[in-house]
Parts: sequence; structure tokens; C-alpha cells
Amino acid sequence: MNGLHLIADLHDCRCAPGLLLDADGLEAFCVDACTRHGLRVVGRLFHPFRDHHDQPAGVTGTVVLAESHLAIHTWPEVGGVTLDVYVCNFSGDNSQRAQALFAEVIAAFAPNRLEKTEVLRGRLGA
Repeated sequence: MNGLHLIADLHDCRCAPGLLLDADGLEAFCVDACTRHGLRVVGRLFHPFRDHHDQPAGVTGTVVLAESHLAIHTWPEVGGVTLDVYVCNFSGDNSQRAQALFAEVIAAFAPNRLEKTEVLRGRLGA
């Protein structure tokens, strides 16, 4: 309850191709970024996809946080990424941590075009 949900669609990403394809590398980056921004990692799952020629074809991943989660999905064939960062602010305001994490992950992908949405969730007393 009383959370902040940051959502982004990243288009035409100019990052190194490996960031869109390497599940282990993307997981390490996301977990490290969450930790650096003061969020507590309690779980993680990153799954690599392969195309019909058995070539790497994107990644879907989630970092479960004590405060909520980071979810990311990559589409290397179009240089696309969808990103969610959601934090609960019930026992303390994690909004600045979430904003900083969100900005860092977006910057790493270097999108040419970006669509962002910010949603206040479960506002108590509303």
C-alpha cells in the first residue's frame, strides 16, 4: 500500500547488445543497482529466451525487493526494453531510491526514445 510504480518503455536502445541478451549480466547489473540504491534484494529470477535458430533472443527478469520489485523485459531484435520499478512507502518513503534506480537503469540502455509513467498506488486514507 501507499506505493510508487514507475513504468517505462525504452525504444531504439543504444547500449551494448549484450545488455539486451545476457540474462546473467543483466541480472548482476539489476541486483547491483538495487543494492546501490538502498533497496533490499530478497529474490531474483532472470530467464533468457532463444529464437528458432537457438540464438539469444531477449531476457525477462525480476528482482524481488523487500520494498517490492524491479521487472525488466528486453527485445533485442527491436532494441526495446520495458521496465517497472515498484516500491512500497508504507513504513518509510522509498520514492527517491526508486527514482534513482529507475534513472540508472534507463541510462544504461541509452534509449533514443522513452515513454515514462508514474503511478501512485494504494494511497492510504484516500
